[in-house]
Amino acid sequence: MQVIAAHVTALGALLAVIFAGAIGGLLWWMLHPPRPIPVEVARARRSIDAAKRILVPTIGSSYSERGVELACRLGKEQEAEILLTYVLEVPRTLPLNAPVPEAESKAKEALERAAAIVAQHKLLSSIFIERAREAGEGIIRAARDNKVDLIVIGIRPDAGGGYDVIGRTTSSILHRAHCEVVIDRASNGGG
Repeated sequence: MQVIAAHVTALGALLAVIFAGAIGGLLWWMLHPPRPIPVEVARARRSIDAAKRILVPTIGSSYSERGVELACRLGKEQEAEILLTYVLEVPRTLPLNAPVPEAESKAKEALERAAAIVAQHKLLSSIFIERAREAGEGIIRAARDNKVDLIVIGIRPDAGGGYDVIGRTTSSILHRAHCEVVIDRASNGGG
């Protein structure tokens, strides 16, 4: 009987120590709340967290693939869906649905490489070819039709100064997009 009583007493003491430690930890946590963050910081964080669908136009170049990588990193924490699009610019002399096998082949290759980048980040991706007369028009339509939260564009690092830095397509997207737009321009020596 004394052996059982000694075990019960030891078990009771152990449970009391665990309980006291848990209560002490809880009280310490309650008395040491995290530092408040400024409202602007919280707002900025929420705006990025809201990016659940990210559109990335690609043409298969190193700078557009860098845009895909950036989109993946921006969307990683919230497990965003990355929508990859290649805008097939169809000349005005042809019907919009005219077959252009070489361009379609190039588009598929570019989209496959972009999808491989997204797969490395273990994110969900969708790929599609958008036909348009101008790339900016196709990107805006794809963003609107797919209800995207963010467009990420990689632009040429070797572009000239002034208006040429962003070009006609990027300028059109900046002026007409219904959502946030991120432009990535690598330095001339980097990327």
